[in-house]
Amino acid sequence: MSRTRVHNLNLSLDGYAAGEEVTLETPIGGAERLFGWFDGRAIHGIDRVDVPFTFDHALTSTWGQGIGAEIMGRRKFGPQQGEWPDDGWQGWWGDEPPFRTPVFVLTHHPRPSIDFANGTSFRFVGGTPHEVLREAQAAADGLDVRIGGGPSTVRQFLAAGLIDFMHL
Repeated sequence: MSRTRVHNLNLSLDGYAAGEEVTLETPIGGAERLFGWFDGRAIHGIDRVDVPFTFDHALTSTWGQGIGAEIMGRRKFGPQQGEWPDDGWQGWWGDEPPFRTPVFVLTHHPRPSIDFANGTSFRFVGGTPHEVLREAQAAADGLDVRIGGGPSTVRQFLAAGLIDFMHL
């Protein structure tokens, strides 16, 4: 059975997962210190000898295992607000986003989907958490759906009672 999970959400001890103002210069809204320990190498496998093996590393390295789709908030995708500008923005990740699944970006402003050769596609959707989750579950084809953040998105899905697993 498919689960809905929050996987590897970094939080400060006082409960912050991102800063207030996301810009091109501050992609996590000034909260980059939360991620200073993490340079992305752990999500690529537990066979890395240069990464200490801990419980968090075991969970971090399985970030994509069993995931068939992701749901994220608009600020996790990019710093733009309001109508989408015609600026060619395709997300923070360049030509090879790490997701390799359909990603549903929550927004009130429609935009055409963006598809990448590695299997990642960004689909820009509106709706309630229940509606968007149903759409993501259909795309996930029986695999889990990851709620990728940011914090407002996670809170919406928690409030709706839709999270089955959460690793902070």
